[in-house]
Amino acid sequence: MKKTAPIFFIIVMFAWGIYDDVSNSDKSNESQMEPTEDSRIETGIEVMSRGATDEVGLKKGNIAPDFELTTLDGETVKLSDFQGEKVMLNFWATWCGPCRSEMPDMEKFYHDKDIAILAVNLTDTEIRESDVSEFVDEYQITFPILMDETAEVADQYRINPIPTTYLIDTKGRIHNVAFGALNYERMVDEFEKMD
Repeated sequence: MKKTAPIFFIIVMFAWGIYDDVSNSDKSNESQMEPTEDSRIETGIEVMSRGATDEVGLKKGNIAPDFELTTLDGETVKLSDFQGEKVMLNFWATWCGPCRSEMPDMEKFYHDKDIAILAVNLTDTEIRESDVSEFVDEYQITFPILMDETAEVADQYRINPIPTTYLIDTKGRIHNVAFGALNYERMVDEFEKMD
């Protein structure tokens, strides 16, 4: 036992030395690299970038990624079908309290302003698909409800938390991103800033 203790100690010290050397090397390399847009922490209502580009992405100024989903009524809808219009792309679920609170304001906004609202239901999180129809009837929703049955579009847009709303301008670019429920005044305020 006494002979194995020094050998064990040497092995531990050798392993620690390798770990420390690798760890310091990584830190040195990180400090030499410029931070990228993806590595910055983005907070608040607006995801900021350095300006408009033709790049498809999820940052302000990027072209919003296209997708195709089926509505609650069975129609096939693509985001690109709305090129030239202002679009409010909202991700929600019936069980989400903040989603419920913003729906009446979204309905009013839809009728008061010239905006296309695409409400993407996270259908794979619903207990029953019929809950969506019941919700639409209860809240008297008239804008299109898109069913994201496999979470493909939610994953594409990296949705977390809900509701999350992307406002997209007439050129298909992301104007801003809102995390959490929006009220009517906020919707109108952002709408009026859009091209």
